[in-house]
Amino acid sequence: MLLSYLKIAWKVLLRRKFFTAISLFGISFTLMILLVVYALFDYTVGPHQPELRTDRLLFVTRMKLVYRDGGLSNGNMGYAFLDQHVRPLKTPEKVSLSLGNFSTVVAYVGNQTLKLDRKFTDGEFWQVLDFDFVAGRPYNPREVHDAAHVAVLNETTARRYFGSVAGAVGHQVVLDAVPYQVVGVVADVAISRINSYADVWLPITTTTDNLRNPEYIGRYQAILLARSPADVDRIKDEYQQVMAHVPVPDPKRFAKTESYAHTVLASLTSRFTNEGAAEGGVGRFTQMGLGLGLLFLLLPALNLVNINVSRTLERASEIGVRKAFGATAGRLVGQFLVENIFLTLLGGVLGLALAAGVLALINSSHFLPYAHLGLNERVFGVALGIVLFFGVLSGAYPAYKISKLHAVRALKGDTGS
Repeated sequence: MLLSYLKIAWKVLLRRKFFTAISLFGISFTLMILLVVYALFDYTVGPHQPELRTDRLLFVTRMKLVYRDGGLSNGNMGYAFLDQHVRPLKTPEKVSLSLGNFSTVVAYVGNQTLKLDRKFTDGEFWQVLDFDFVAGRPYNPREVHDAAHVAVLNETTARRYFGSVAGAVGHQVVLDAVPYQVVGVVADVAISRINSYADVWLPITTTTDNLRNPEYIGRYQAILLARSPADVDRIKDEYQQVMAHVPVPDPKRFAKTESYAHTVLASLTSRFTNEGAAEGGVGRFTQMGLGLGLLFLLLPALNLVNINVSRTLERASEIGVRKAFGATAGRLVGQFLVENIFLTLLGGVLGLALAAGVLALINSSHFLPYAHLGLNERVFGVALGIVLFFGVLSGAYPAYKISKLHAVRALKGDTGS
């Protein structure tokens, strides 16, 4: 039966090629936009190197000090605070402290000036995250303890400075007139992975910052690796127990302190929205994203509904014959839904092809430094879900309307109410 419906659907699509082309364009263009947006979202918060174990990673990146007069101060964390209150946590498997954002450093190659993004990290940074080392190795905790002048570069920087990846390891790179020995080269990390991104990574003990500064707000972050996904909530609870006993830095000025261990998504939403709550603004972000997505789907769906109504009413005599031979309203609804879903699946294939092309253009344009956007299984799954939802949304009303036609009136071509 399903095969028969698909054959009928194909012949119907070929019967009115103009309307079919309009429908396919609307579906494919809509899906292309949504897939490009989702691919960007997935590349930012999904399991991609070096943050592959997103189901086990937590980030302590924000400290909020609430003033007694109602204002607040919100920013990255002080290194000494993290070292005293986060590093000793017992539930995580590993805890790493690093610079929250990147800073800029200058290197010279002949007459060329390279402005590089630098991140200071500890030795555990390379154990918590999953960098792809294409040459050499990471610097280790002993080298960090000794404030050794060692560095890890990304591939692009190694090629720009040394001419090749193989020629980088074991040689010196001079950053702001300070020499560092390159011990490793990693695959480029996209800037969208803001918690781990850099062009060059250096031991945190080589910074000129005062790491003993007791201020709660500073420039640093902690990345925590849970032993299993089940431990994520336990880590959050343990950190909140620690925060409950952290003294307010200046009781005359501040009423309380707030800081949370966030997931990848929550760490980004809290960073860019200054939302310091436990969920980090994820709920509001999700509501806005779903609302905009549904609104974007609704407009082409209404257009497709109108086209489908016209298309199905033209088949009134066919419906009359089928009803006369005993076809039920449910069977007719099923047939027209299958036909519409078939149409949206065709549009979905075109939409996937268009999305792949747009993502390739974004990669080649270097709009996002070091980005390698593409279609993975999660994007395909979202595409399938959108297509099915779009097919049902745009096909339900026309199918219901045609199924309610009276058999005798339909045979006469009378499609009025």
